[in-house]
Amino acid sequence: MRHALATLLSALLLATLPTCVAAQGADPDRTLVKRVVVKAPIDAAWKAWTTTDGIKSFFAPDARIEARPGGPFEVYFNPYAKPGLKGADDMVVLAVQEPTMISFTWNSPPHLAEVRPHRTSIQVRLKSLSANETEVRLVHGGWGEGGQWDQSFKYFDGAWNNVLANLQKRFAEGPVDWTEFLKRMKAYQDTVDAKAAGGKP
Repeated sequence: MRHALATLLSALLLATLPTCVAAQGADPDRTLVKRVVVKAPIDAAWKAWTTTDGIKSFFAPDARIEARPGGPFEVYFNPYAKPGLKGADDMVVLAVQEPTMISFTWNSPPHLAEVRPHRTSIQVRLKSLSANETEVRLVHGGWGEGGQWDQSFKYFDGAWNNVLANLQKRFAEGPVDWTEFLKRMKAYQDTVDAKAAGGKP
């Protein structure tokens, strides 16, 4: 069931994305580094990453963001799930330098239960290229090796490409409409809850 959730999330997120993503990669020190350029001034890109409404405009259908050290950086991919299983539950902001840098903790998705309790870290750095263009650089570090660590690393190597493509799309076409995504997620969660209660989906 957890694997099914991961597959569903990936399929639904990919359905919202453009087909072209900037070149990305991972370095030998187990650090994911992603870069894209968005058609937006740096202040708009900053708000997209550091406010609840901003995160909901491209990243996930719900969130709780307070851009201050120790503030929440919680991103809910499945708002209907139980607390702790909504997505990036209980993540916190580590550092803020407006409007160029925010860092925060991160966790593995729920289907990777062995490594989900561990925390990795993410830095998002913004660089103004022109009045209407901003480079976004995302660095994801703090990885272990082997087992589900490798699975999580591979998962996010692809997932961050999708998230950043959604960010580009948000500024090219407007905020993501999560309506259909939420309908499918609600149906999925109803099935999970019914099975957990011993009923039939």
